Amino acid sequence: MRWLLLSGLWLSYLSFGVIAASIAPLVATIRDDLSLSNSALGSIMGAWQLVYIASAIPCGMLLDRLGARTGLTIGIALIALSAAGRALADDYWVLLFAVMLFGLGGPIISSGAPKVVTSIFTGSSRGLAMGIYMTGPTLGGIIALTATHPLLLPILDDNWRAVMLVWAAIAVLAAVTWLIISRIATEQFHDELAPAAGKAPAAAKMPAAAKAPAAAKPDTEAAAADGSASAATGGIGSILRIPGVRLVLLMSIGVFLYNHGLNNWLPELLMSGGMDASTAGFWAALPMLVGIIGSLTIPRLATPERRFLILGGLCICAGLASLALQFQQPAVLTGALILQGLVRASMMTVLILTLMELPGMDPRKTGTASGMFFSAAEVGGVMGPLGIGLLYDATGGFSASLYGLTAVSIVLALATVRLAARSREPDSGH
Repeated sequence: MRWLLLSGLWLSYLSFGVIAASIAPLVATIRDDLSLSNSALGSIMGAWQLVYIASAIPCGMLLDRLGARTGLTIGIALIALSAAGRALADDYWVLLFAVMLFGLGGPIISSGAPKVVTSIFTGSSRGLAMGIYMTGPTLGGIIALTATHPLLLPILDDNWRAVMLVWAAIAVLAAVTWLIISRIATEQFHDELAPAAGKAPAAAKMPAAAKAPAAAKPDTEAAAADGSASAATGGIGSILRIPGVRLVLLMSIGVFLYNHGLNNWLPELLMSGGMDASTAGFWAALPMLVGIIGSLTIPRLATPERRFLILGGLCICAGLASLALQFQQPAVLTGALILQGLVRASMMTVLILTLMELPGMDPRKTGTASGMFFSAAEVGGVMGPLGIGLLYDATGGFSASLYGLTAVSIVLALATVRLAARSREPDSGH
């Protein structure tokens, strides 16, 4: 049953990936239709990350309160509305608002998926499960990049707005599927899917003879209520006091700056080297294909004893990829895209695993911790697309941006060394 739940999470993240990548293959089309500059488009592509920063922690706490079943359904519905809103955009501000709406639904999905996985999987299967669901947004991005120009636009009379409605329909399908699957799984995984207030105490699942006396029940419920209130008010502070958490949050900014910046602008970067839109879309899908393989293998290999070695290696691969993207020779370009593929999903997944398994992390606060991670990370998610757009307008090319991404990768590699040391320090918050 847990694998059935994972399939529902995977489809949810697939719709997330499709809609997150939906603008990238249509940059030139949308820019010409709405008369926008590259800087304006960069601000639009980074808009949902800006909302994400403010909403991720509240959404993580709301998820803990509502439960994964209801919370994830709401999150998927919101990203479906975002895609539909993009189809209706007739100027900069409407498109900006529609993209920002994604920043309300996205963090619910991003926080909900690791919350469910860490609740129902253990050991190496946890890393495998996280790797599997992380192939969802990767495959969604591949679909958006490879199907938009050669398939959907010809079928839909070159109407980019109709393409957005197709992506919205996929998200609606994902929401309905998750709702059905989670309902089926509720009996077995009630505590993992139900809201905190609705979770049955362990005694409720025991035989009648083993249950505590009825007189003790009010005290138990009162203690649970007090614990919930304490978790809501003190959860963030107690998490921040765990050694290594703050460094992980800072590193998440760099990881998302690299990933979101390069992912959003990669088709345009390739077209600046002479490729047409369809060819650039297929080349931009190469790192996503490699990323699927990486997502299924690297997180599973990143067990605690070798996690920091793998994370450091991924940071080095990121720096080499951004350097090699300066060149247009097919062999060098292929190598750069393969390296980027190894990095794009695995680096984030390994960093989340590191956060979830830091000594002192309370499993009951994983939703809040995930929200904190993505709230911090999306600072980089905004800076990446916006910064590349601004640097392109200022310099007339992508070289300055690629050098900047290489510098970020070097800083991340150095931070990994420090994080390895910090994670071995005793928990000062407990």
